[in-house]
Amino acid sequence: MKSVAFSEQRPSAPASSIEIRHLRYVAAAAKFGSLRKAALALGVKQSTLSRTITQMETRLGVSLFERTSGGVHLTKPGAGIIRTCHYLVDAVDLLTAAAQVVSRGVTGQLTVGFYTSLSSGNLRASLTDYARKFPQIDFHMVEISPSDLLPDLASGFLDIAIVTGDPSPGEVGARSLWTERIMVALPSSHPLAENKVIHWTDLKDETFLLSDHDPGPELRDVLVSKLVPLGGQPKLVAHNVSQENIKGLVSAGFGVSLVLEASLGSSIPDVAYLEVRDGTGPSRISFSAHWRGDNDNPALANFIALLEERYPVPGGSR
Repeated sequence: MKSVAFSEQRPSAPASSIEIRHLRYVAAAAKFGSLRKAALALGVKQSTLSRTITQMETRLGVSLFERTSGGVHLTKPGAGIIRTCHYLVDAVDLLTAAAQVVSRGVTGQLTVGFYTSLSSGNLRASLTDYARKFPQIDFHMVEISPSDLLPDLASGFLDIAIVTGDPSPGEVGARSLWTERIMVALPSSHPLAENKVIHWTDLKDETFLLSDHDPGPELRDVLVSKLVPLGGQPKLVAHNVSQENIKGLVSAGFGVSLVLEASLGSSIPDVAYLEVRDGTGPSRISFSAHWRGDNDNPALANFIALLEERYPVPGGSR
């Protein structure tokens, strides 16, 4: 069988190979009516500008400019094409500007998991500060159980989780934040309500009302650790209601309760709040932030930077 040789002819570059800089060159030449002035404005050599426009005309198959000793003038096809050039250049500029804004974390979305109160306190203050600095960020707040916070963080459902306790030594993607005082909530008619502060020894015979919801379990652990050494077993009554409704039961005289400092922003009538102390001072619960090290969300990076600024770790350690 006789072999047949085929000659291959390389086609000219398609119009789709035109780059955005080519469009900028054409737009500048049309604006200034002079290749020299356009080259100066763009900061390129006139020969480069002229050669690029010629290449573009070849690719499009039309002449865009009439070249005269007095400068360049758009041809009739060029006048139609220049409108598209302006549209494409403006669109690319807008796209570039939007991408830069997103990459700086100025716009975008941030999902924060938590289970503390937002009625007052450091978390509320941090979110308010962040929202003021980055008003275009779309906040998603997720209030869930502590047992679900870190798994949801690991799965990528959350950007950052605010939890109680300190990070493990050397833990990556975590930092200590603030501490909150533990307060005792009493009926305003309770004899202890007139005190300025209360010590754990004053509370050993009280009936404590606790919520089955968070942060009830943490406060239960604190109660046991503080009261058991004083003798006897603490009187704990758990209710499957919110922390706010626990305060309502306290107001009605069913017992006393423990709350975190951040929850004092919501007022319940006939309830007094006092700081609980031991031999070393006010009793506190610490909070920390956790995030995935591979999360490259710029909005998250800005939120972490804000937390680092607001709550610096002594000695600069993390």
